[in-house]
Amino acid sequence: MSTATTASVSTHILDTSVGRPAEGVPVQLSARGGGAVPWAALGGSTTDADGRCKDLPALPEGTTHVRLAFETEAYFARRADFVQQAEAQQDAPANRDSGAFFPEVVITFAVKPGEHYHVPLLLNPFGYSVYRGS
Repeated sequence: MSTATTASVSTHILDTSVGRPAEGVPVQLSARGGGAVPWAALGGSTTDADGRCKDLPALPEGTTHVRLAFETEAYFARRADFVQQAEAQQDAPANRDSGAFFPEVVITFAVKPGEHYHVPLLLNPFGYSVYRGS
């Protein structure tokens, strides 16, 4: 819940290689109040069947920067069949590792008090994209 003195954050993950939500991805939330202040780990959540984290911790008052760390390696290890399908569709040689190319995705962004920030992650075995959603 957002107030005039705090920002709030939500996220979800869509696995674009299969066109489905990415379930079971651990997400860690950290925050800081200013560029020179150390990061404070606030806790985390795991994506549900809809690829959403519905219980991320609240941001402390004075937060100016937020970091979301998505632990994607274990997700892709569980989804090895989809990784193989995605590799088969690539134009590059087939002798690549079948492990996660991005074992984690870390997104850092600035926030302002009273605003809500929904930051979706569009993920596939060989790339990702993020944006500020609504």
